[in-house]
Amino acid sequence: MDHITFLVAVVIVTALAFDFTNGFHDTANAMATSIATGALKPRTAVLISGVLNIGGAFLSTEVAKTISGGIVDDTLVTPGMIFAGLVGAILWNLLTWLLGLPSSSSHALFGGLIGAVWVGAGEHGVHFDKVVEKVLIPAVASPIVAGVAALLATYLAYKITARARQDSVTKGFRLGQIASASLVSLAHGTNDAQKTMGVITLTLISAGALGHDAGPPVWVIASAGVAIGLGTYLGGWRIIRTMGKGLTDIQSPQGFAAEAAATTVILTSAHLGFALSTTQVCSGGILGAGLGRRLAEVRWGTAGRMVIAWLVTLPAAALVGGVSASVVKHGGTFGTVVIALCAAAVAAFIVLASRRNPVRANNVNDAHEVTVRAAVPTTVGTVA
Repeated sequence: MDHITFLVAVVIVTALAFDFTNGFHDTANAMATSIATGALKPRTAVLISGVLNIGGAFLSTEVAKTISGGIVDDTLVTPGMIFAGLVGAILWNLLTWLLGLPSSSSHALFGGLIGAVWVGAGEHGVHFDKVVEKVLIPAVASPIVAGVAALLATYLAYKITARARQDSVTKGFRLGQIASASLVSLAHGTNDAQKTMGVITLTLISAGALGHDAGPPVWVIASAGVAIGLGTYLGGWRIIRTMGKGLTDIQSPQGFAAEAAATTVILTSAHLGFALSTTQVCSGGILGAGLGRRLAEVRWGTAGRMVIAWLVTLPAAALVGGVSASVVKHGGTFGTVVIALCAAAVAAFIVLASRRNPVRANNVNDAHEVTVRAAVPTTVGTVA
């Protein structure tokens, strides 16, 4: 425990804070379609998702190893660089949550780390070949694969049940959605909780507490799982509204198809160590399910805003991570405190701004889009 300095402890706490924001930012990945179709009540959905996210964290550590020893050179990384990268990721998560945009928490984390390490250790500190292989290629391929699979599954679901009673079809697929949404939650914990495990493991390696190429200790796995599970239970209602109602009008066969396709892609990638974006996979599945139903409305304006957010996420988080790393590098402990205070102030402002137009469990299915009003209403709601 001698290696656990104050800065290392701060980085670990910050990593778990990112994991928490990852949980409520990505709740929509698993439960948006089930909530939209009425298969699960909102509060029940986030409870199930939170518990299964914790369980999923214990299924694999391949993605964690990709983070801790893949995309950056762990011999050059310092805890200060990791802290700076996490600041970039957390702030981007909070901003896109405020706007109701299902951007990638994973790419925010990768971007923050890449920017911080690039500034702190130079470009040779980043393994760009691994970034392309493990991050960029899966980012392009995974939503396409999930979308095509969901499109075909949706088409077959409606074809097979064309002569069946509509109420029986709806009831059957809603029951199926409970299982498929649960599997997405399990897969999300397996993939996304590992990213925080990888960051904490990288921090411990950089501090000399673990050897190079070490895997995450059990306490790291458990704490990352609990943090993402608690964040998931909080419920990212703003993004749930966008994914459940903003992309397309989801019916239960489509929801089941989208969730089944997403689960298959996420679990396969986790087994192979690809740190892909579960947000992009699930969004691709929902779009594919929308295209697979004849005469279904796909809201391409919303989809376009999502794609723009996907493209901007990694460089935006890298910019914030790089600036933060520069301040930490040249300012030492004082610089770290300054960045921490600035990040806390920005986070508080975003949370207060969200109260101007609260989205909660009781109104998550009311509208297609999330807006942020300029004026504070007379009755202030809880944080979405």
